[in-house]
Amino acid sequence: MGHGTGAEHLEQLSAAQVQSPKVANTAPILTIVVPTLNERDNIKPHIALLDAALANVNWEVMFVDDDSTDDTARRIRALALVDPRVRCIQRIGRRGLSTACIEGVLACSAPYVAVMDADLQHDEALLPRMLDILRKENVDLVIGSRYAAGGGLGDWAGNRAWISWLGTMLARLIYRQDISDPLSGFFMCRRDVFESAVRRMSGQGFKILLDLLASSSRPLRVCELPFEFRNRRHGESKLDTLVVWEYFALLADKLFGHIVPVRFTLFAVIGAAGLAVHMLILWSGLHFAAVRFGVAQLLATLAAMTSNFFLNNILTYRDQRLRGWRILRGLFTFYGICAIGATANVGVASYLFSTHQAWWVAGFLGVVVGAVWNYAMSSIFTWRAS
Repeated sequence: MGHGTGAEHLEQLSAAQVQSPKVANTAPILTIVVPTLNERDNIKPHIALLDAALANVNWEVMFVDDDSTDDTARRIRALALVDPRVRCIQRIGRRGLSTACIEGVLACSAPYVAVMDADLQHDEALLPRMLDILRKENVDLVIGSRYAAGGGLGDWAGNRAWISWLGTMLARLIYRQDISDPLSGFFMCRRDVFESAVRRMSGQGFKILLDLLASSSRPLRVCELPFEFRNRRHGESKLDTLVVWEYFALLADKLFGHIVPVRFTLFAVIGAAGLAVHMLILWSGLHFAAVRFGVAQLLATLAAMTSNFFLNNILTYRDQRLRGWRILRGLFTFYGICAIGATANVGVASYLFSTHQAWWVAGFLGVVVGAVWNYAMSSIFTWRAS
């Protein structure tokens, strides 16, 4: 009897494993994806709650940790040693709830996937009912809704509840379905539904459900189940004022991101703010400090580049934000890139003007060339993923 190739042997082995009753009995039907950032004390209670709620379901939980500083990933891996249903992805050098959820879903193979927070505010008791609806009814997506009849926001402060309501209204700019809570972070869907939309998803910000709804090539068949939002048990909320910025970035990406990348748009907006800083410093230097024009121009240029760097670090590249000593390295690379960009700006504009282009056309195209250079090179060298 001849021997097959190594590849043939692997294919036969894989086929045998698929047909094996033992493998079929242990393969999870449901994966719960849970993004984490400094949630160490919530991990063990979270697993216990899932275990109680899903007693009759073959499940696994995929924690996706954005390199927490409180040893969250280490706590998860310690629990995984004694419970094979627990898995961990630890991401280094990148952050963001939406991209964490996307990576978690793509790293599993279960036919049904759920997304929920790690802070114990979502009602895990809904998970079996969500799964039952997806398996038995003509539904693509089941959402845990805070706004459906019977649901609630718990003890949320009035201003936070108002912001949530406003965000829900604005969400209608990018999707047209009648859904009460498109900003919910608690939902379950069939894996094929997620995979069909994932290449069009932006991964911006915290609102992964809205991203999924807006990125689907067809209107999804949705069922909403009410739940009462619970209070956080341990740790602190990760929501801050910059979440609003990220939400508008998601809306912008879905509205015109197919024309101009939203990150470039943010970069350009901050560049325009930098121009205002430049002119203010230049005017102040000439009128109050009485310095020479060249000195005032140099100070204004440095101030504008510095403000642009820090604003981009906080806003445009929030998911790749530089910290510690990396800020200093990033600042000096940004200075160098912008210096070359300014040279290109002047060179292109001067050449176009010499070919009898209108002054405003030459000036505008020079600015565009400089901005594209600054954006492209800083994305590679200043805020490179590492």
